[in-house]
Amino acid sequence: MIRSLAVGAFAALISSATLAQDAVYRFSPVNQWDINKTAAYWNPIINYVSEKSGVKLELKIGRTSADTTSYVLAQEVEFVFTNHLFSPERQKLGWKVFARRQPSEIRGAIAVPADSPITRIEELKDQEVAFAGPEAFIGYKLPYAYLLGKGIDVQVVFGGNQNAAFSQMFAGRAKAVGSNSALIDGYANKEGKKFRVLWTSEPYHDLALMASAKVPEKDLKAVASAFVKMRDDARGRDILQRAAAEVGISEGSYFVPATQDDFANYRKFYDTAPASLR
Repeated sequence: MIRSLAVGAFAALISSATLAQDAVYRFSPVNQWDINKTAAYWNPIINYVSEKSGVKLELKIGRTSADTTSYVLAQEVEFVFTNHLFSPERQKLGWKVFARRQPSEIRGAIAVPADSPITRIEELKDQEVAFAGPEAFIGYKLPYAYLLGKGIDVQVVFGGNQNAAFSQMFAGRAKAVGSNSALIDGYANKEGKKFRVLWTSEPYHDLALMASAKVPEKDLKAVASAFVKMRDDARGRDILQRAAAEVGISEGSYFVPATQDDFANYRKFYDTAPASLR
């Protein structure tokens, strides 16, 4: 009987160790592009991070940015790349910032096609303006808060992701677009489209890499180290450059360590934001 219990306990220990070793963490980046481009950017990066860290990550994204964020809020994922978690209520969920993407400075922006007759922000009153979705902090909440503050009522059109919002504008289904400034530059570079920017916000850091409170510290440290050391490894740099080229962002993009303090102006936004955007 004693031997049976001992064998059972040993088997349980082996089973627990195997489960820990084989754990797969789900990684959900916000949909800055359509699903195919988002996967093309992130899959090579998380495959590299999984290999270097010994911690398996797999991509989990929804059809839209709001869908992906719903997975995060439902605690269906363990790692994220986002700026949707800095409101007072969402900070209570316990997500921890461990890195951010560099070059860092991004701004909210409102733009029209370069050949648009619209040259002033006030001319957007009562016009359709396309945005990625209601969760987009830089691309929706900042520009829409600015428009509301100026008393410029617009007809909001959500595209589901930023590329779809750009497509709607250039197809004539919206007069303007709200966006992350870096994504405007990326779309212009990748698609050969030209914009006239009517407004930009103050600078904000690019999105945060964050981990759920349920991720063990050793796994978090291993994943964080793999992300930030990519730029120091020849293969890691090549993967970052190829991924960036795939979506049109700066090929000098990489990840650096970060903390909650780096995102103080995100949190400050909610102190004065219209109630509908909190």
